Amino acid sequence: MSKTNESQTFAPDPAFVAQANASDPSIYAQAAADPEAWWASWADKLDWFEPYGTVCEFEAPNAKWFLGGKLNACYNCVDRHAAVDPNRRAIVFEGEPGDVRTITYGELKDEVSRIANALKSLGVQKGDRVCLYLPMVPELAMTMLACARIGAAHTVVFGGFSADAVHERANDAGAKLIVTADGGWRRGKPVPLLDIVKEAMEKGCPTVERVLVMKRTGHCDFSWGNLDYVGWDDLVPHQSTDCPCEPMDSEDLLYILYTSGSTGKPKGIVHTTGGYLTGVMATSKLVFDLKPDDLHFCTADLGWVTGHSYIVYGP
Repeated sequence: MSKTNESQTFAPDPAFVAQANASDPSIYAQAAADPEAWWASWADKLDWFEPYGTVCEFEAPNAKWFLGGKLNACYNCVDRHAAVDPNRRAIVFEGEPGDVRTITYGELKDEVSRIANALKSLGVQKGDRVCLYLPMVPELAMTMLACARIGAAHTVVFGGFSADAVHERANDAGAKLIVTADGGWRRGKPVPLLDIVKEAMEKGCPTVERVLVMKRTGHCDFSWGNLDYVGWDDLVPHQSTDCPCEPMDSEDLLYILYTSGSTGKPKGIVHTTGGYLTGVMATSKLVFDLKPDDLHFCTADLGWVTGHSYIVYGP
């Protein structure tokens, strides 16, 4: 038998099984026997501002989860952990040029709150959409969480995409604000993100009112057109760290993420709050066996759903 047709089974070490989050062999049967009770048991591990009533309302092809409940994604990902141990590491970042940063949950909460207040000062409100076109830096994850904190939906555009992609996604989502950087690094080369945003804006983005620009490569040129550009360093550091989390209905929009467009026009996939958080939390613990003191390395880009789910919202 060739290796390609060979079937092999590798049993996990018994000591590993004993300490794993998924250590009960009957776990699948329990989920299959009563899916609503199964998912409710995971939803109950989240912090809810108001409890849900109905676990799932399903009318093919649509499912609505945890109806009546109110919660906030940022609170569940940041605040509740910061309250338990603000000095526990939340993000360990190694940038392409070699810069390294470790950010604790306490620091993360403060910075996310500053960004959230900065967004509010730029007119972003609950229900608005914000387009994020940033390099792979902690500020991208922080801005995603800041949007969630105030109830604005984010749509992240992969940092390797073109001006056409930024233009198409910002318009389709109806983005009020674009958050970008002067540039980023990809495979050792600088990527002129701000220039790409400028090109996208020239194509026409009628809903975009302002562009918030952070420095990454060290060159910000704001001398372009009549659009209102705001420098990150001129705004974010001066904001208060006091920014309460907005209570969101379980079915409220958390983010829109677009397909690549390789088979046609990119499709915006809507992710709502309660059901999505429950799903990615459960899979983080069951599939990746994540525990509070683990260091989880995810190679995905935040521009794709794996990065959203298993860098920001799941762990």
